Amino acid sequence: MAFSKIANNNKIITEDFVKNSIIKYLSSNNWGYFQFGGLHERGADVRAKHNQYPIYYYIETKGQGKIRQADEVAFVYSLGQIITRMKTNNTRNKYAIGLPSVSAKIALRRLPWQVAKKLLLYILSVDHDGKVKQYSWQDLKKSNK
Repeated sequence: MAFSKIANNNKIITEDFVKNSIIKYLSSNNWGYFQFGGLHERGADVRAKHNQYPIYYYIETKGQGKIRQADEVAFVYSLGQIITRMKTNNTRNKYAIGLPSVSAKIALRRLPWQVAKKLLLYILSVDHDGKVKQYSWQDLKKSNK
């Protein structure tokens, strides 16, 4: 699989760059069997299965906006999309929103940790170098104090 050219700090982080960075991150952390949703397909943008356990990860990704308000819209829109894809009463599923770091910072500020805990929801933040940081509800709880 070819990965997008690494963006520099002056370029906007695209959704493809976010998705490819997350796939690379997951691959190096015991996740495999990737399926991808296209622009007009139903389902999460990235679906992965853990290599050792029957756990599935569903991830909605968004790219960076050209204006500041678009970064907040990306967070809200991705949150709505992942919530509509959640299966009830299934603790074998994990969910995440994969966002450029500017949108992820908004998510870290605005998403209540109690909601993230209840929904098994993570935030995957992608920087301009393609480095991914995963934030759990515990991280949200620490940052919301």
